[in-house]
Amino acid sequence: MIQNRPDTDDFLPLILNDVPLMDVRAPVEYEKGSFPCAKNIPILDDHQREVIGTEYKQKGQDAAVNLGYELATDEIKAERLNSWQAFVKANPEGYLFCFRGGQRSHITQAWLKESGHPYPLIKGGYKALRRFLIDELEASVEQCSFIILSGKTGTGKTRLIHQIDTSVDLEGLANHRGSSFGRRCGGQPGQIDFENTLSIDMLKHRHLKGNTPVLLEDESKLIGRCSLTQSYRDKMQLSSIILLEESIEERVEVGLQEYVRDNLTDFQNELGNEEGFEQFQEGLKDSLLRIRRRLGGERYQQLADILDTAISLHVNQNNIDGYRPLIELLLTGYYDPMYEYQLSQKEGKILFKGNRKEILAAYSELSTGYSS
Repeated sequence: MIQNRPDTDDFLPLILNDVPLMDVRAPVEYEKGSFPCAKNIPILDDHQREVIGTEYKQKGQDAAVNLGYELATDEIKAERLNSWQAFVKANPEGYLFCFRGGQRSHITQAWLKESGHPYPLIKGGYKALRRFLIDELEASVEQCSFIILSGKTGTGKTRLIHQIDTSVDLEGLANHRGSSFGRRCGGQPGQIDFENTLSIDMLKHRHLKGNTPVLLEDESKLIGRCSLTQSYRDKMQLSSIILLEESIEERVEVGLQEYVRDNLTDFQNELGNEEGFEQFQEGLKDSLLRIRRRLGGERYQQLADILDTAISLHVNQNNIDGYRPLIELLLTGYYDPMYEYQLSQKEGKILFKGNRKEILAAYSELSTGYSS
């Protein structure tokens, strides 16, 4: 027998336990931002939401509610209920929500209860849970210590981040590698989704990792188009630093792996071999074009010619070695000078310098008892 569970405004257990959530808002609202464990099964489609919203503005709440019931034909109601019931059966521990925990949540809840599937809702809806995550992200900035993993482009900082379980992968959350060539297949999340997942990762660190510092890869305020909050970025600027150092040969190999092999694989897995390769090469050309002004016309043309040659070699001989000189010139002539300048602007002290193996060996001792 399905048990009645109470509605909740105790948000922390929902976050820490990855509780499944049913988002009954319209698709257009869901696309603007939701939560990682939420599935969109709307009570109204975008057109119905717009029509009812107009009715509300012109004639008031009662008229809007009546119109909503008129639009909910037996066929539509049965379709909605089938989808909701499937979610309830698959996720008996979950909750539902709309924007403010109002009419849409309560109608969904009432229909489910009538059909023998009572299901609790989140009090205050999306707005309340979103407010909770905004406030908790600020609390995390205040309460957590940060250690910043810095190093020149191509040293493999993200690889190291993934080997340390007290880290938060900012680039992974943003689905972007952070550099001018950092575009990844699948595109980036919206700003709200990025902030929500960052807040959730930080909350889990605070409650599940004790007082250990958070290891973060050195990033600018913008990771692609995703923006860190100002307070988060300010805390990073003041935090102590570990410098990852690798040879130029190793850095070229890392660049070749991440920006060529991995990127191409991702695009082809998503889009198929032919279209995936087209998107991959267009991404490289677009990225180079975006930094044309900083490179200067002559240097840009030199690199563009090398890129064209590399792509031709790749297409005709399935040989990716042509990208090596391009990667090395970009590293030494473009990224390294920027890195040296940015490092000079940081206020945090340097705790340690070494390669990936040395940092891994030393990190536990470095982080024990550390506070920023």
